[in-house]
Amino acid sequence: QLKLVESGGGLVQPGGSLRLSCAASGFPLRHYAIGWFRQAPGKEREGVACIDSSGDTTNYADSVKGRFTTSRDSAKNTVYLQMNSLKPEDTAVYYCYARISLNAYWGQGTQVTVSS
Repeated sequence: QLKLVESGGGLVQPGGSLRLSCAASGFPLRHYAIGWFRQAPGKEREGVACIDSSGDTTNYADSVKGRFTTSRDSAKNTVYLQMNSLKPEDTAVYYCYARISLNAYWGQGTQVTVSS
Protein backbone atom coordinates (compact mmCIF):
# COMPACT_ATOMS: atom_id res chain seq x y z
CA GLN A 1 0.00 0.00 0.00
CA LEU A 2 1.37 3.40 -0.99
CA LYS A 3 1.50 5.74 1.95
CA LEU A 4 3.02 9.06 3.03
CA VAL A 5 3.45 9.92 6.71
CA GLU A 6 4.45 13.35 7.97
CA SER A 7 6.05 14.00 11.34
CA GLY A 8 7.98 16.69 13.15
CA GLY A 9 5.30 19.28 13.76
CA GLY A 10 4.76 20.99 17.08
CA LEU A 11 4.61 24.26 18.97
CA VAL A 12 7.47 26.69 18.44
CA GLN A 13 8.09 30.34 19.32
CA PRO A 14 8.39 32.97 16.59
CA GLY A 15 11.88 32.88 15.14
CA GLY A 16 12.29 29.21 15.96
CA SER A 17 12.85 26.22 13.71
CA LEU A 18 11.27 22.86 12.97
CA ARG A 19 12.10 20.05 10.57
CA LEU A 20 9.24 18.13 9.06
CA SER A 21 9.69 14.65 7.63
CA CYS A 22 7.67 12.91 4.95
CA ALA A 23 8.33 9.18 4.99
CA ALA A 24 7.08 6.95 2.20
CA SER A 25 6.10 3.30 2.34
CA GLY A 26 5.11 1.06 -0.52
CA PHE A 27 7.06 2.93 -3.16
CA PRO A 28 10.50 4.50 -3.69
CA LEU A 29 10.31 8.26 -3.18
CA ARG A 30 13.41 8.80 -5.32
CA HIS A 31 11.38 8.31 -8.51
CA TYR A 32 8.92 11.11 -7.81
CA ALA A 33 8.70 14.82 -7.22
CA ILE A 34 7.30 15.67 -3.80
CA GLY A 35 5.30 18.72 -2.85
CA TRP A 36 4.71 20.35 0.52
CA PHE A 37 1.41 22.10 1.19
CA ARG A 38 -0.16 23.75 4.20
CA GLN A 39 -3.63 24.68 5.29
CA ALA A 40 -4.40 27.24 7.96
CA PRO A 41 -7.80 27.41 9.68
CA GLY A 42 -10.36 29.02 7.41
CA LYS A 43 -7.98 29.17 4.46
CA GLU A 44 -7.43 27.13 1.34
CA ARG A 45 -4.58 24.65 1.06
CA GLU A 46 -1.55 26.32 -0.49
CA GLY A 47 1.68 25.07 -2.00
CA VAL A 48 4.80 25.75 0.06
CA ALA A 49 7.67 23.93 -1.61
CA CYS A 50 8.49 21.14 -4.01
CA ILE A 51 11.50 19.05 -4.92
CA ASP A 52 12.09 17.07 -8.09
CA SER A 53 12.91 13.37 -8.17
CA SER A 54 16.66 13.95 -8.32
CA GLY A 55 16.69 16.52 -5.56
CA ASP A 56 18.49 18.95 -7.84
CA THR A 57 15.59 21.35 -8.33
CA THR A 58 13.48 22.95 -5.64
CA ASN A 59 10.86 25.67 -5.71
CA TYR A 60 9.31 27.71 -2.93
CA ALA A 61 6.36 29.97 -2.36
CA ASP A 62 7.37 33.61 -2.02
CA SER A 63 6.09 33.62 1.55
CA VAL A 64 8.68 31.03 2.66
CA LYS A 65 11.56 31.67 0.27
CA GLY A 66 14.83 32.08 2.15
CA ARG A 67 13.39 30.51 5.32
CA PHE A 68 12.32 27.01 4.26
CA THR A 69 14.43 24.34 2.58
CA THR A 70 13.29 20.99 1.25
CA SER A 71 15.63 18.06 0.70
CA ARG A 72 15.49 14.32 0.26
CA ASP A 73 17.30 11.28 1.60
CA SER A 74 16.72 8.38 -0.77
CA ALA A 75 18.36 5.88 1.58
CA LYS A 76 15.73 6.70 4.19
CA ASN A 77 12.95 7.09 1.61
CA THR A 78 12.18 10.42 3.22
CA VAL A 79 11.78 14.04 2.21
CA TYR A 80 12.36 16.88 4.66
CA LEU A 81 11.16 20.44 5.08
CA GLN A 82 13.49 22.53 7.21
CA MET A 83 11.65 25.59 8.47
CA ASN A 84 13.63 28.44 10.00
CA SER A 85 12.69 31.91 11.23
CA LEU A 86 9.14 30.75 11.75
CA LYS A 87 6.37 33.32 11.94
CA PRO A 88 2.87 33.12 13.45
CA GLU A 89 1.46 33.17 9.92
CA ASP A 90 3.25 29.85 9.25
CA THR A 91 0.80 28.18 11.63
CA ALA A 92 -1.02 25.47 9.68
CA VAL A 93 -1.33 21.76 9.08
CA TYR A 94 1.46 20.73 6.73
CA TYR A 95 1.07 17.96 4.18
CA CYS A 96 3.34 16.21 1.73
CA TYR A 97 2.06 15.12 -1.65
CA ALA A 98 3.10 12.80 -4.45
CA ARG A 99 1.53 12.14 -7.81
CA ILE A 100 2.04 8.57 -8.93
CA SER A 101 0.53 7.10 -12.10
CA LEU A 102 -2.12 9.83 -12.29
CA ASN A 103 -3.10 9.22 -8.65
CA ALA A 104 -2.60 11.80 -5.91
CA TYR A 105 -1.26 10.71 -2.53
CA TRP A 106 -1.42 12.89 0.57
CA GLY A 107 -0.07 12.31 4.02
CA GLN A 108 -2.29 12.76 7.06
CA GLY A 109 -0.70 16.11 7.91
CA THR A 110 1.26 17.43 10.87
CA GLN A 111 0.31 20.50 12.89
CA VAL A 112 2.75 23.40 13.13
CA THR A 113 1.88 26.15 15.59
CA VAL A 114 4.04 29.27 15.88
CA SER A 115 3.15 31.23 18.98
CA SER A 116 4.74 32.89 21.97
